[in-house]
Amino acid sequence: ADIPVIPDLEDVQEEDLAMQVAAPPSVRVNRVLTYHDLDKDLLKYAAFQTLDWEVDLKLLTKVLAPEHELQEDDISWDWDHLFTEVSSELVTEWDLGQLERED
Repeated sequence: ADIPVIPDLEDVQEEDLAMQVAAPPSVRVNRVLTYHDLDKDLLKYAAFQTLDWEVDLKLLTKVLAPEHELQEDDISWDWDHLFTEVSSELVTEWDLGQLERED
């Protein structure tokens, strides 16, 4: 009795969906945790030190880099300068490899 029917293209075009806007979801966000808070939670709770209660992540959590070591200065890259630098390093490595082969 309830057989799905594919609508005709003319019927779909008649509907004006362009002016209809979906309502945004209503989710309460208290605050976003900082890296410092996440680091404290990671070390404090043992639940974060195992994955699926099988894989031990304690070794990984001991060697994670702190946030201040991950921050880098924004440096703009110039294509010509970068290309020259990389090609110079490659030529230097190639020359060193040639000298080692000759010795």
